[in-house]
Amino acid sequence: MALMDLDLRRLRYFVTVAEELSFVRAASLLHMTQPALSRQISALEHDLGAQLLERDRRGTSLTPAGRQLLEDAIPLLAASAALERRTRLAGRNPARFAIGFMPGIHATPMIREFAKRAPYLSIDIVFTSVTDQVDFLIDGRVDVCFVRLPLAEDSFKVLPLFPEPRVAAVPSSHPLAGSPAVEIKQLFDLPLLQDPGDVPEWHGEVARLHRSPLPARQLRPVIEESLERVALGAGVFVLPAGIADFYRRDDISYVPLQDVAARMVALAYHQHRTMPELGEFAELVISMLASEPGRELPS
Repeated sequence: MALMDLDLRRLRYFVTVAEELSFVRAASLLHMTQPALSRQISALEHDLGAQLLERDRRGTSLTPAGRQLLEDAIPLLAASAALERRTRLAGRNPARFAIGFMPGIHATPMIREFAKRAPYLSIDIVFTSVTDQVDFLIDGRVDVCFVRLPLAEDSFKVLPLFPEPRVAAVPSSHPLAGSPAVEIKQLFDLPLLQDPGDVPEWHGEVARLHRSPLPARQLRPVIEESLERVALGAGVFVLPAGIADFYRRDDISYVPLQDVAARMVALAYHQHRTMPELGEFAELVISMLASEPGRELPS
């Protein structure tokens, strides 16, 4: 069966059950009876020729086929929702153009200038974060977005803009709090409060954090929660300098890191979009950044 022949409604039902790992909770969220939901899931399994879920006295769990379907279904459903949303918005007059931005990236001058050059557009400004920047691009809530690399998906046109140094968040009581710069090894007395893959230079202890049973692409680490742990003395958290400026607080000190790679700030939009304003906005952003004194853009 071709993927396009799948019943998207049943696929949404399955995703809800898979995320809740409970037919009872999923049925409540979907406003349907549990037997009706079970019949829909059984029909989906019949269509695919594979068992997706296992139910026993301990509860509901995903089979290997179910885990694979969940991984693939989320972007498929998001793309479907984005198609519907963009089609409806494109029919409005004036046309909507949504620009995503996030903490620490000062995009106001560029957005203001673009609005002057394209008065026929209805410009929407949408706040995103590192943890949901890809979701907003996939599901069409934004047409273009200022992002921090890397992106978890490869379906975007990505234009690198400038490198952003990273800093370490430590408790304000830490001996190195307020230092002009440190090496990462000087902070090994504290455990790292994030995936060590985010900070390859880290070779100290890593904190044991709660991990969701959902696939890795769905994990949504929350910056605010990590900073709360830092303030409580539970560890160190590495983040881009721009985000640190956004989350200033008295009980946390942000220390510049000498030997940790910078995070690239970029502009991204879906590579299959043909809206000419996307390229026009990208050219404007690059032009305005290049004119800033001391700014060097990636070649």
